[in-house]
Amino acid sequence: MELSGSTLTMRTYVEARVWQVLQSVPDPEIPVLSIIDLGIVRYARLEPDGLVRVGISPTYSGCPATAVIKADVSAALRDSGFERTCVEDVLAPAWTSDWITAAGRRKLREYGIAPPAQAVSKVRNLFQPQVAIECPRCASHATTRVSEFGATPCKALYRCNDCLEPFDYFKCH
Repeated sequence: MELSGSTLTMRTYVEARVWQVLQSVPDPEIPVLSIIDLGIVRYARLEPDGLVRVGISPTYSGCPATAVIKADVSAALRDSGFERTCVEDVLAPAWTSDWITAAGRRKLREYGIAPPAQAVSKVRNLFQPQVAIECPRCASHATTRVSEFGATPCKALYRCNDCLEPFDYFKCH
């Protein structure tokens, strides 16, 4: 099937509108981040039959927020006038914290959560000593991990040795 220029223009417009709607869907565990900031939206497509298809990658296998996110995406699209939608899991490639946007990293820091410290997509980083985690409040690198797990499994609990404040660190995945 060959698409005409006007069909491509309409598809481009609708898909751009879907991405705008998705930008307004917050992560249920870190509400200052949109699911776009978090980098979990893999695609948003308008199918030839008018169905809007959105692919979501969970941040980790078994993440309880995934079901909430899928429901929130469906509701946001429906509220924006998209009646026929399909929100599906995309498990491969697996989500990585490297996909958090620069704006997402900034928002995490401003919210008091230290963003992932290094890229995990580079294999050599797996063999490097752990980097010092920067305190999101005072920017000190004199920090100590208190617990491997914070409020959620994707975060660790740290304490700053300078300002003495505890903070979550969004772990590299």
